[in-house]
Amino acid sequence: MSKKERILVAMSGGLDSSAAAFMLHEQNYEVIGVYMKLWNYVSEQHLGLTEITDNDNEFKYAKLVTDKLGIPLYIVDLRKDFDKIVISNFVEEYISGKTPNPCVLCNVQIKWAELIEKAEQLNCDYIATGHYAQINLKNNRYFISKAVDISKDQSYMLWRLSQEYLKKTIFPLGNFHKTQVREIALKNGFIDLARKKESFEICFIPDNDYRGFLKRRIPGLEKKYYEGNFVSTDGKILGKHKGFPFYTIGQRRGLEIAVGKPMYVIKIYPQTNTIVLGTKEELKQKEMKVKNYNLQKYSSISDNFEVLTKVRYRDKGTLSTIKINEDYINVNFKDDVSAIAPGQSAVFYEGDDLVGGGIIV
Repeated sequence: MSKKERILVAMSGGLDSSAAAFMLHEQNYEVIGVYMKLWNYVSEQHLGLTEITDNDNEFKYAKLVTDKLGIPLYIVDLRKDFDKIVISNFVEEYISGKTPNPCVLCNVQIKWAELIEKAEQLNCDYIATGHYAQINLKNNRYFISKAVDISKDQSYMLWRLSQEYLKKTIFPLGNFHKTQVREIALKNGFIDLARKKESFEICFIPDNDYRGFLKRRIPGLEKKYYEGNFVSTDGKILGKHKGFPFYTIGQRRGLEIAVGKPMYVIKIYPQTNTIVLGTKEELKQKEMKVKNYNLQKYSSISDNFEVLTKVRYRDKGTLSTIKINEDYINVNFKDDVSAIAPGQSAVFYEGDDLVGGGIIV
C-alpha cells in the first residue's frame, strides 16, 4: 500500500487486545494505542475516582506492549461517563426488577463512542478491538458474524453497534482461535500475558457479587426492601424474601424457602416488593417482546422472519420467528424457552450472521 492505513487499537492490557495490536503492526498498519480508564477496582467500595498511575496493572501491560511495538499510547479517562451511564443504568435496572447487561450498553455508548471520536481526532482510518467476532458487508449493509472460535465468540455483546460504527471497525481476532492468540503473545516475548487468567465477571464487580455492589452503591437498600412476599403463581403467600433487587429471573438457589418441590423466580414486581415463584414448567415461555432494537444485516425484515434467538450470552439459541410491531419486535419461539429475563439482550441470528437485537421487555 502506498500510504499506511492508520488504526486506533483499544488497549485494555489484556491478552486479546494486545494480540490485536501485534497482528495489525505486523500487517504493516500504522498502529496507535488507546487505554480507556473505566473503573477503579481498589476504590470501588468507596466510590472514589483516583488518578491513573503506573501501578495500574492493566495499564502496565498496555504500556509494555506499545513500548515493545514502538507506538504511542493515549490514555482517556472515562470514569465519570462510565459511572453516569453504565453503572447508573445497572443500578436503575435492578431497582426496576430487571436484569441488565452492562457490557452491551458500555460497548456502544462508552467504548465505541470514544474510540470513533478519538480516531477522528488522530486521523485514523479505522478502530480495532480484541473482540472475537467478524464484520461482513453485503448489499451495502455492515453486520457482525460469529467468530471462528465459537467458544470465545462475542457477537452477542455487539448487537447495538450501528452501521456508522461497524464500517470503521476491524476485529483482527475474528478468524483466530484462542490458542493461536496465546501463541502471538508468546512469540513476542509476553509469557505472563499469554498465561494471564481470563476474567468472565462484570468489570466493575470483579468478585461477581452484584448484590454486594448494590448494597454499597445505595446505602439502606437492604433495609428498604427487606421482607417482601414470595407468592405462588396463583397468589398464595409462600414466605418472605430479602428484597426483590437481590433476585433474578430463573433463580433457584438461595431462596431459603421450602414448599416440597423445586421453585424458581418467575416474575418480579418492584412496585409491591413481590416475587412470584413457580415450577420449572411455569418458568418456560413461547413468546416475548423486545424493545430498543437495532437491525444490522438488513435495513428491514419481513413479518415472521425466521431466526435463531439467544436470550442470554451463553444461550445456544432457539429457532423463532420475529415481527416488527411499531416500537417492538414480537418473538415467537418454536420451542419453550426458560428463564427469559426482562432487561437482558435478545440477539437474532441467521446462520452465523447477526440480524439484530433488542432489550427483553
